[in-house]
Amino acid sequence: MERIPILRMGSFLLVTIQVDMHDRLAMALQDDLTNKIVNAGAKGVLIDISALEIVDSFIGRMLGNIAAMSRVLDAATVVVGMQPAVAITLVELGLSLPGVRTALNVEKGMEMLRRELLDEEADDDEDDDPDDADESGVEAGD
Repeated sequence: MERIPILRMGSFLLVTIQVDMHDRLAMALQDDLTNKIVNAGAKGVLIDISALEIVDSFIGRMLGNIAAMSRVLDAATVVVGMQPAVAITLVELGLSLPGVRTALNVEKGMEMLRRELLDEEADDDEDDDPDDADESGVEAGD
């Protein structure tokens, strides 16, 4: 059975869909990608769909599901390269794809993921700040 390659680029995974998606291939991608996120400890997933000229409701839902599963596994998802016809079809099908961020191309998508990772690291650093540790509201000497 054919598979869609998943490439690791640092803490991100890159998925480039170069073939017409059919239901079985979409299901395999979902399984492969969630396993790869866990095994690689990936913090972001970039899915390039620039080669997709048409989508149906199942493929649209699968993109949304992949993003939701990635989020649960602590990885952000950005979909790039969406053709106008694909965007129109998704809207006409009523698929809002919650949690799926989009960018025009791979470069812009990677920048989104990098910014999110930096923001996340900054939030983690704030959580670890020892000056913030004592926020009990009790002043010294009370």
